[in-house]
Amino acid sequence: MVPYPSWLHAGDNAWQLTAATLVGLMSVPGLAVLYGGIVQKKWAVNTMLMAFSAFSSVLIVWVLWAFNMGFGTPIHLGPGILGGLVGSPHSVLGHVGEQSQANIPLLSGIGLMPKFRFPQSSLVYFQFVFAGITPLLFLGSVLGRMNFRAWMVFVPLWTTFVYSVNAMLVWGGGYWAAKGAVDYSGGYVIHLAAGVSGFVAAAVVGPRLKRDRENMAPNNLLLVAVGAGILWMGWNGFNGGDPYFASADASAAVLNTNLATAASLLTWLFMDMSMHTKKPTFLGAVNGMIVGLVTITPAAGYVNGWGALTMGIVASFVVWFSFNKLSTKWIFAKVDDALGVVHTHGLAGLMGGLMVGLFADPKMIVYLGLGKTSNVSVAGLFYGHPWQVMIQLFAALTIIVWDATVTFLLLKLIGLVIPLRMPDDVLEIGDLAIHSEQLEPSESARRLVTYAEYADDREPTQTRIDPGVKRVPLE
Repeated sequence: MVPYPSWLHAGDNAWQLTAATLVGLMSVPGLAVLYGGIVQKKWAVNTMLMAFSAFSSVLIVWVLWAFNMGFGTPIHLGPGILGGLVGSPHSVLGHVGEQSQANIPLLSGIGLMPKFRFPQSSLVYFQFVFAGITPLLFLGSVLGRMNFRAWMVFVPLWTTFVYSVNAMLVWGGGYWAAKGAVDYSGGYVIHLAAGVSGFVAAAVVGPRLKRDRENMAPNNLLLVAVGAGILWMGWNGFNGGDPYFASADASAAVLNTNLATAASLLTWLFMDMSMHTKKPTFLGAVNGMIVGLVTITPAAGYVNGWGALTMGIVASFVVWFSFNKLSTKWIFAKVDDALGVVHTHGLAGLMGGLMVGLFADPKMIVYLGLGKTSNVSVAGLFYGHPWQVMIQLFAALTIIVWDATVTFLLLKLIGLVIPLRMPDDVLEIGDLAIHSEQLEPSESARRLVTYAEYADDREPTQTRIDPGVKRVPLE
């Protein structure tokens, strides 16, 4: 006799928790290390702390009210889209919320989802790591100037009023889910949202110092490699966990994810060597990798391997031009999107969602039908369903308009109370001025430590105490 309820399947539950942990690792330490290695040394601590603190604050908000806003019973605010815009906010911290059988009421009610075979706490945590990584993605747009206090207020509000609405509309059975829009793992809900909100935030907060914008050399490419590798391998949980079953479709999604990513990385390198610097660069390869991961995310279990390969190549080609050419023109040249999130996440997520409407293969079975129930799959334009592209387009436009508008309003309201941008004198110094910490001791501090060790056995006539430095005689 097993010590758990009959509805719980040990394999599904184990995979769901494992997949969630892989996604969590993409945030901490993955993105924290990746971004911390890309930025100037004086911003490494600030970048890592903003990542860790945002991840923590989203979890608190998520379990107290936001999960049910995205996946609970919807509030009927009016006709049309207002009837499936957002769920009723309440916590999931009781024993029923943590140990009952997982359920998304609206999806189950309209027959779009089989019954899960793991507890609600597994679903809550799995969906949290998706919610948690999204602010970390658009953190890349506002690095090196956003006030830490403003960031700590903005992230919980954004999760509440933006992310939860995106989740309900597309994943929780809301308006666009009912219309047939699909997003396998977050091309729209996460990446398009991050690109749009990050770009708006960069515009509202304002630019970095001119000197910082001109000096974009990463402080540690080895750390960038570690972060990028964690991101790539963690994506197996990102896309492999989204069928919610340890199924054949989960395996296909993992393979397709890696296939599209490899193709995208190589395409970006080819473009760099052919048209840009004429040299292969590691940062270019990382950009190509990210574009591939993002593009396949909304499609991973809906397309076959040929579709995944095509999507990786096409998206990398288009985003390369956007990142290297369009970024110097029009509004893109006026907004200091520090890491180009609007291109590598926003545009890539949009393209991936639209290409689902082209390449989704109805023979890629997400859920096997039982009894009279048909198999669950999606068909795109090239497989006889031309309207899927239009459905995907309108769902994307809804997210773009909602996210841009609400992000703008939230930041303007916060700015009435807390300055959004740090003052220039603080920006000149960076981590040491903001956190009294820095990535490693400065050259002068290293000289002080050396001298302190040398003079430790001498009786000083006067001493000065510096954090992390022994007593140093002052002559």
